[in-house]
Amino acid sequence: MSATDLRNISFHGIGIPDGPEREPDEHRYWVTESTFLRVLDFCAEQPNVRLSFDDGNASDAAIALPALRERGLRADFFPIADRLGTPGNLEPGALRDLTAAGMTVGTHGAAHRPWTTALATDHIKELEEARGRIAEHSGRPVDTAACPFGAYDRKVLQALRKAGYRTVFTSDARPARSGAWLQPRYSVEADDTPETVRARMLAPRSATGRAADRAVLMVKAWR
Repeated sequence: MSATDLRNISFHGIGIPDGPEREPDEHRYWVTESTFLRVLDFCAEQPNVRLSFDDGNASDAAIALPALRERGLRADFFPIADRLGTPGNLEPGALRDLTAAGMTVGTHGAAHRPWTTALATDHIKELEEARGRIAEHSGRPVDTAACPFGAYDRKVLQALRKAGYRTVFTSDARPARSGAWLQPRYSVEADDTPETVRARMLAPRSATGRAADRAVLMVKAWR
């Protein structure tokens, strides 16, 4: 892994989901608490790994935050504004607990819809109003965003740049460059282990692989 090579690893729900899937395939991204802790311990030993948590599930505050604090780790959290305070999700006040603990809180939009389609009709709601509500609850400005479902295209990126977001996270399952505006991430899935995380997310990339990564990301950003 080069000095500028960064691996972004994202989690979603932790524990056993207590209801039906809110979106197709949602439960694929829930991990048990024991798996989460083992993967977290593994990640804590790795250089150039950045952690994040999407969707604003209640497990972010109940499980992830204490585990991060115990290990002296920091992470980015991306709650969904419309779900704050609803069953199974973060209470609005929990956002201030996250920032007080040194975590960064960004936005995952208003209603967890792909911005590739939602921005056509709800641009202000998704990129401005959601951001404002999350900032109000967290007590900090919001200048990072994670694209819902990892979906983006040229128009989405242009809108996020125009809105002044400092960093934007996707789910492209490729290495990232430290400091880059667009940050691809790997998502931990239900059947992952520290060993699969090492193999699937942290394996060194060859020169050919790095060239392919750049080409794929460039094409996606210009669609």
